[in-house]
Amino acid sequence: MSEETQPRAAGTGAAGPHAPEEDAYLQARTLRRGSAGWLLLTGLGVAYVVSGDYAGWNFGLAEGGFGGLAIATVLMGVMYACMVFSLAELASVLPTAGGGYGFARRALGTWGGFLTGTAILIEYILAPAAISVFIGGYVESLGLFGLESGWPVYLACFVVFIGIHLWGVGEALRFSFVVTGIAVAALVVFSVGALGHFDAGSLDDVAVDGDAFGSGSWLPFGLLGIWAAFPFGMWFFLGVEGVPLAAEEAKDPVRTLPKAMGIAIGVLVLLALLTLLPAAGAAGSDAIKDADNPLVAALEAATGGDSTTLSRVVNYAGLAGLVASFFSLIYAGSRQLFALSRAGYLPRFLSLTSSRKAPYLGLLVPGAIGFSLAAATGDGARMLNIAVFGAAVSYVLMSLSHIVLRRREPDLHRPYRTPGGVVTSSVAFVLACAAVVATFLVDPKAAGIALALYVVAVGYFTFYSRHRLVAAAPEEEFAALAAAEAELER
Repeated sequence: MSEETQPRAAGTGAAGPHAPEEDAYLQARTLRRGSAGWLLLTGLGVAYVVSGDYAGWNFGLAEGGFGGLAIATVLMGVMYACMVFSLAELASVLPTAGGGYGFARRALGTWGGFLTGTAILIEYILAPAAISVFIGGYVESLGLFGLESGWPVYLACFVVFIGIHLWGVGEALRFSFVVTGIAVAALVVFSVGALGHFDAGSLDDVAVDGDAFGSGSWLPFGLLGIWAAFPFGMWFFLGVEGVPLAAEEAKDPVRTLPKAMGIAIGVLVLLALLTLLPAAGAAGSDAIKDADNPLVAALEAATGGDSTTLSRVVNYAGLAGLVASFFSLIYAGSRQLFALSRAGYLPRFLSLTSSRKAPYLGLLVPGAIGFSLAAATGDGARMLNIAVFGAAVSYVLMSLSHIVLRRREPDLHRPYRTPGGVVTSSVAFVLACAAVVATFLVDPKAAGIALALYVVAVGYFTFYSRHRLVAAAPEEEFAALAAAEAELER
């Protein structure tokens, strides 16, 4: 199909039978359905996150001490659990590749859909770029192939793993599942080994800032330290909300998505507990608060600085964890870009799919951007902080979408219903708002860069793409149907 074929613009009529040109448009933009059951989807949810157990979370010890990070992790765990159960309901109502954009589009209109989708894209384009830098650091530290961290390693990451995605979604998800399994198994082994050196007295050994309000041994930086540790508590769960993006490639998505999301968040809560407590207790919070590889640092500190077989195994597993998250985040970003492009929010050609039903430009274009950012800056921490800001903004909007749809459309058919209803999503909403503010406390420059990206995107939407939306896209049809039903009820 040539890109000149113009589908019906949004707003020209309610959802109904597609015109031939619309059918041709959508046929050129189809994903491989039925490629993933609940097990692969659960693995995808864990894969998004597992690298966060190996590195990054420990910097929260420098912001809040063990007590501050522990409280922040509990609060962020509550936020993610509430949000996941809210999104599970929305995914059962609208099982399309749009994920958060589709939910917000129905609840908050085109602006809400665009702002949510843009925030998700910021997360899923910047996070792989950051992780490629971390992979380079691991490759260099392990002495693999004699390589040093730099653009050749970043390029190899993007080329190899995007190539697997282009091969096919089923193959990609199975690869991700295996690598994730290795990383999770190593976390369990680490926990068992570290608990053998556990000393509760080592948890609160970070120096106390006596000038901080509410400071003490458990909260060395006071109550504000809890808030400042929010973004690092998020690292134990960041990305799990991306499971609904696999809806159009899932088997029986109405049933499998809620099941997979619930199991994934349960696994991640357990892994957070098996990581934070043993690591800090084995080595002391102060010893690992600035470590690039906190689990290895914890094991080596516990054994007097000596490298052991267990520490080397964990080191290699950390690389597997980074690969799993890098690989799965590329997948998530491509599907969000695919959905936004298919609906006309972004250039439509980006949603074209190959003969193997892979959104090849949705993979290649973000990959090129991610590689360029990694090679140009090498600043993985800053890029990850930008990604965290985008994620937190999307959480606010997605939680709000659940609240709005429950209030405005109480009779909407919901195959799965969120336990606790709007109370659950309201808890997620409040904590997500707090997380957005916390990103400014930790890295105001990163938050400012994310806002600047938002301004550029909003300009594009305001002056161009909002006048060229595609009514035949599934998320747009779903919203048009709601508008038509509301009109009939007047």
